[in-house]
Amino acid sequence: MRNEKIDDIIDGVISGDKRAIARAITVVESLDDISLEILEKLSPYTRRAHILGITGPPGVGKSTLIDRLIREYRRLGRKVAVIAVDPTSPYTGGALLGDRIRMQRHATDEGVFIRSIATRGSIGALSRSTIQVAKVLDAAGYDPIIIETVGAGQSDLDIIGSAHTILLVLMPNLGDDIQALKAGILEAADIIVINKSDLPHADTYKRILESVLEEDIDHKKIVMVSALSGKGIEELMKHIEAHRQELIESGRIKEKKKEILLREVAGVIEVLIVRDLIEKFERELENEQKGSNMYKILKEKINKLRALLRE
Repeated sequence: MRNEKIDDIIDGVISGDKRAIARAITVVESLDDISLEILEKLSPYTRRAHILGITGPPGVGKSTLIDRLIREYRRLGRKVAVIAVDPTSPYTGGALLGDRIRMQRHATDEGVFIRSIATRGSIGALSRSTIQVAKVLDAAGYDPIIIETVGAGQSDLDIIGSAHTILLVLMPNLGDDIQALKAGILEAADIIVINKSDLPHADTYKRILESVLEEDIDHKKIVMVSALSGKGIEELMKHIEAHRQELIESGRIKEKKKEILLREVAGVIEVLIVRDLIEKFERELENEQKGSNMYKILKEKINKLRALLRE
């Protein structure tokens, strides 16, 4: 890609052009040298947006809740972006759930950008490019940026190092599933949202949650909502904004941003360095005589890499 083309993309992103934003996201998802150049040039325009991470078990209504939040933020004149992390198709590598279709009502709204990205690697893991995609949307002036995980496997924990405010969405009648929540996510959640609060036993479910949290309950907000009807959404948004202000006033926002930056750096190193090593290893295996010891070759390469890192 020529420098003129890259500069056109950068200018388009900064001006909020959706085609340029989509193009930039496609490039940065590849995590190659060109994507790093784009991210470098966008960097002065980032670190302004508030990133919301929304996670929770499948079927609790995360997408319905996000749809409601989009409507409320737009009513306030805010530009909203959503990164919907979908399971990867084992055949195409593409995202399966199609959250852009579920939120189709916002497709023509210039103040809303919704992008589905596929998980990569381990099942349910947050896509390695999620933070980079958020950087592009940040530079384009979207605030807040909402990251919705698939609510399964490693993605619950991955969101901890990728967002400023974490919303854990649950619903009544999950029963013993509270105990099955991945260790860490219940404690890490800043706001716990009980969706479908018009279902029977919602108050009982809230008391169960409070008993599970015990001493940590003073530092958690539990909000009862019905995303379908809109009940409780205004209160939820007040808690989200209050948490944002608390992070700023206490200085903890700097820690959050540092954590996200370190996670981004680790992800880029993992992709670029490991990918190059694997490709080189594959080439050398092809050149080796039949019957060569793969583990001997692997040991030699690892030792060379360690020696390089010690320089």
